[in-house]
Amino acid sequence: MAEKSPKRWSQDVTENSNALDLEKGVFTLKDPKKIASSLKRSAEHSKRRKSDPYRSAMSMLTFYINRAGKDLSHTQRDRLEKAKDELRKAFHRNPSN
Repeated sequence: MAEKSPKRWSQDVTENSNALDLEKGVFTLKDPKKIASSLKRSAEHSKRRKSDPYRSAMSMLTFYINRAGKDLSHTQRDRLEKAKDELRKAFHRNPSN
């Protein structure tokens, strides 16, 4: 059996996370509001998450940003950071929560 490349473990977590069933291509959407609403929908409908929907959605978004690291363009990183703000709005949280 072939061993998985160590560089692919984060992709495996994103695709097979036990926390959320993400919509395919959610992190490549162009509109931060659509990214946030997709993550919110996934978190609210998940039967397997271990935390509240807001924390699960924000954790998955943060995980993706951190794992993509230097491979994210400035534009992509900016869009995903804006998606965090949209996620906070969608869950009626202020930035300090």
